[in-house]
This record gives sequence, structure tokens and C-alpha cells, in this order.
Amino acid sequence: MSLRIAFDLDGVLADMDGALVREAEAVFGEQIVRALEADAASPESQSETPVAEGAPPEPGDSHPPVAKLRMTSRQERTLWRHVATVENFWETLQETEPGIVARLAKTAAERRWEIIFLTKRPKTLGATAQIQSQRWLASKGFPLPSVFVVRGSRGRIAASLDIDVVVDDRPENCLDVTIDSKARPILVWRDDEKTLPAGARRLGIGTVRSVGDCLEILTTLDEHNSQQDPTLLARVKKMLGLKTRAGA
Repeated sequence: MSLRIAFDLDGVLADMDGALVREAEAVFGEQIVRALEADAASPESQSETPVAEGAPPEPGDSHPPVAKLRMTSRQERTLWRHVATVENFWETLQETEPGIVARLAKTAAERRWEIIFLTKRPKTLGATAQIQSQRWLASKGFPLPSVFVVRGSRGRIAASLDIDVVVDDRPENCLDVTIDSKARPILVWRDDEKTLPAGARRLGIGTVRSVGDCLEILTTLDEHNSQQDPTLLARVKKMLGLKTRAGA
């Protein structure tokens, strides 16, 4: 049976932070943005992000934080109000890894994977966030993409759509997947491993440094599913940084 895989967009395939830094310069000025970037890169802001082991956090409609900028809540609201006035903002983003969308499309076609894209993008001027996202993916080499603009738990969405794997860059979303579904979460974590939430691996959340690495792991996982080879599964766990129990 073909793998059914859900990919988050921003932070995984699309460089939202880079685009937001550009818009922040238009709102606050380059000098202020450079100071906000310096604050975000300081050791104090690199403290470990907790991952709770209980119920997932309640879903909300707040905008995602801007990881590259250490902004106040007021500054973030001001920035997002500006972004809402930029026509077709979501079509202006660059890829996180050059050519990664086309590579995903090619691999999915060869392996006969079923791919959906999940995003929490707020609306802007121009087309809907869904249509902008579809146009962006198509322009980067993924024809006829299925995009869902979502608000609730990624785990419940994965369960309702019978998803096998969810690829995301936010630990809280991966936690949702672990708690609310049978899907395997894969966390794309490009920062220093020292900043990786301590609970991620303890909760069985596998991590990768890039989407390219993720595609290699998914290909190996797909081969395991077709061959039921325990040595391949052990290799997948090792690639994800997960411990393999003896005899497992």
C-alpha cells in the first residue's frame, strides 16, 4: 500500500522566516530588524523548548512566531497586520532547500506516495491562502498539489485522513501527531541539536536536519513496509536518532 504523507509548508518546504524578515524591514527599518536578529541569536533565546508529555496544547488561531526575530507580541501583531496587506504574500517565499519541492514531487511519483500539504497560513490580500500555496508548489515543481489550510490538532487531522507520516518543523505539532494518531511524526530540526526539546526523542519523535534527509528516510521506510524487513526498520530508527530495543 502506498505511503500517505503529510508535509507542513512553512519551515519545512517554504522559508517563511526569510520572507517575514524582509517585510519586517519594510515596517520597522533595517537597523531595528538587525537588532531583533541579534537578540534572537543570543544564548538566552536559544534555551530549550519544552515538550509536554501530557495532553497536547489547545489549538489556537495565533500567528506562528518569527524564529529569526526576537519580537514583542505587539511587534508581531504589527508585522502580521502588514503581511495581511501584501497581495499574494505566500507566493513570494523561497524554498528552504533549493529544488526540494521538485525533488519531493519526483520521489513521490516514483514511489507512488500520496502527498498532502498542511498549513496554518493566515489570509492576505489576493487569492486565498490555499490557492496561493497551490500556485507556489506548482511553480516549484509539484503539479496538482493537495493543500489543506488547517487550525486544529495535526494529530487529529492525521487520524481522520489515515496519514502514515507527518513531517513538521514544530515540536508541538509532532506531539499532537504522537498523541492523537497512529502516524509517525518526523521533526525537521535545522537548529543546533542542543536546542532540541528534551522530550522529543523520549516521546518517539524522530528528527532530521533537512527535508532531503527526510526523503531518504521515507524511501527506506517505504522499502521496509513493502519487504517487512526488521533490519530496514532498525536502519530507519537509527537515521531518525531513535533507540532500537533489543529484539525489536
